[in-house]
Amino acid sequence: GRVTELPWGMPFPGMGPGPRHPTALYEAFLEGLVLFAILWWVSAAPRRRGLVSGLFLLLYGVFRFSVEFFRLPDAHIGYLAFGWFTMGMLLTLPMILFGLLLIAWSRKQPVVGVQGAKNV
Repeated sequence: GRVTELPWGMPFPGMGPGPRHPTALYEAFLEGLVLFAILWWVSAAPRRRGLVSGLFLLLYGVFRFSVEFFRLPDAHIGYLAFGWFTMGMLLTLPMILFGLLLIAWSRKQPVVGVQGAKNV
């Protein structure tokens, strides 16, 4: 990650002086715990077909795009545009777009119950 003065900055050997953003931990939290919790909550209730997949693509892309602001760009590529736009950001845009399209498509689908649930 980039150099930071935040108290949770971590030293990384071979990366130069100063503590850096622990972007792997940011990703584990957002793309792991937060994303899992949201998808678990949505999938536990009756929903429209395609909604969970669309949410996964959208949220994973948004979380990954956000974390890219704290990462260093690939050394052999650098920034692609605007002095901040990286290859990682570019690669998340199709996921975000397809996630939005899938969510929009799911709104036209019938609501289905939770698979495996028994009516009592």
